Amino acid sequence: MTAADTNISRGTATAGLLDRERIIAKPGFNRWLVPPAALAIHLCIGMAYGFSVFWLPLSKALGTPTPAPAECASLNLLTALFTTSCDWRVSDLGWIYTLFFVLLGSSAAIWGGWLEKAGPRKAGVVAACCWCGGILIAAIGVIFHQLWIMWIGAGVIGGIGLGLGYISPVSTLIKWFPDRRGMATGMAIMGFGGGAMIGAPLASLLMNHFRMDGSAGVWQTFIVMAAIYFVFMMGGAFGYRLPPAGWRPEGWTAPAAKSSMITTKHVHLRNAHKTPQFWLIWAVLCLNVSAGIGVIGMASPMLQEIFGGALIGLPDLKFADLSKDQIAAVAAIAAGFAGLLSLFNIGGRFFWASLSDKIGRKNTYYCFFVIGIALYVLAPWAAGIHSKVLFVGALCIILSMYGGGFATVPAYLADIFGTQFVGAIHGRLLTAWATAGIIGPVVVNYIREAQKAAGVEGAQLYTFTMYILAGMLALGLIANSLVKPLSDKWFMSDEEVAALQAKTAAANAGPTGSFGIGTGGFDGKALIAWALVGIPLLWGVWVTIKSTYALFG
Repeated sequence: MTAADTNISRGTATAGLLDRERIIAKPGFNRWLVPPAALAIHLCIGMAYGFSVFWLPLSKALGTPTPAPAECASLNLLTALFTTSCDWRVSDLGWIYTLFFVLLGSSAAIWGGWLEKAGPRKAGVVAACCWCGGILIAAIGVIFHQLWIMWIGAGVIGGIGLGLGYISPVSTLIKWFPDRRGMATGMAIMGFGGGAMIGAPLASLLMNHFRMDGSAGVWQTFIVMAAIYFVFMMGGAFGYRLPPAGWRPEGWTAPAAKSSMITTKHVHLRNAHKTPQFWLIWAVLCLNVSAGIGVIGMASPMLQEIFGGALIGLPDLKFADLSKDQIAAVAAIAAGFAGLLSLFNIGGRFFWASLSDKIGRKNTYYCFFVIGIALYVLAPWAAGIHSKVLFVGALCIILSMYGGGFATVPAYLADIFGTQFVGAIHGRLLTAWATAGIIGPVVVNYIREAQKAAGVEGAQLYTFTMYILAGMLALGLIANSLVKPLSDKWFMSDEEVAALQAKTAAANAGPTGSFGIGTGGFDGKALIAWALVGIPLLWGVWVTIKSTYALFG
């Protein structure tokens, strides 16, 4: 037995089931088992993007008559939290979506350091308990018609689960794939972007199955989905392994450093947030995400209310005139639309990040803002002429740039601040996502409510909203243009960098090699693991394609 094997065995024997030391890989472990474990978690928490499929069913859960009683007509956000006799407004429900991303960004920034100490398995288990437990609490809120319970359950507790689940696999995959870092992080980010492609149509199927007089089938759907997600997320958490110190892929040596960055120097974490460049990039990400997240959060209701009966071949019927069965058919198509947006969200993360390697990060963000402004202006016009192709196409491209923004910003930070602390700087930058989670949905939801109260309906209901979002992108364009390379005063001295890297070198001063770990490629176990996440993902793609055909058929 080698020294490395002995150390691994000793650490495992004394560690608890969830401890970091317990998941150090042993000889014979196949590193290709780790990406499907990460996907199992990210595909589940990615359903946060598809939660808009619940808004309209929940907004009609009680069937409050029209015109509404005086009590319901005067409903405000505070009274909506506790009412048991009035239907919720979509804007009230939309705050859950806001809480998702506020808590995601906040928890990722707060507990990122804890994750590195505790290990990905413990973080994955906590994420599963919070995300699935939050959905179960939300089901209780639906049963008793208490919005505040839904906010606390899905929004706050579930949001913490989102943050921990989002960051749990990234550093782990980088450790396992130093030879393919871009691919490794792309796999994790892809899963989060693709979760709604599976979850939205699944939720629609379950709601239709459980729907009956007096119930929209939402709380039952919450319970079933929470159970399914818990199984997959726990499987993913217990599938995580970490390589032992000094591990390297068989036959791989680190390539020589390349000076392809804007800077080859490094900014210390304690100074990054003191620079104007940090806050300009923060604004760039926040404004790009605010516009995109506002659309995602209202994608399903937006399509249904703009096109109404036209989605099922009845162009003369407005959404308000549809029967319950027709609403169910329209909702199913809209769920497919949410899945289509998810597909473009996935694709954009690979396409735009790859393009940024060729044209640069700043130019890539210029594309996001210039093309985005044009598309946000085009979308209301496309809705006005009832062109589903142009409307859906515009939103799909918008969502590809939304996903591309997340995939590109880490490299943008590395270009400006260097690589020494880029992971921690990126964690702090995710507070821009938390802020965007408030701005985007609030703008969309409350402008919609104001327009609806003024008697606006159909295609015009979201026109002003789209113009506001285009204005946000214009501000982002200005912020991006102001990003410049840092002056020398912000960079660490060569001595400081050498001291930091010496600590890392000391930690890895032991024996190096593959230790018989990470080999095997796509063997039987790896194929089974990939099938467990790949089959649901392929089902989501198939449903998306079929729903897209129904959308345009």
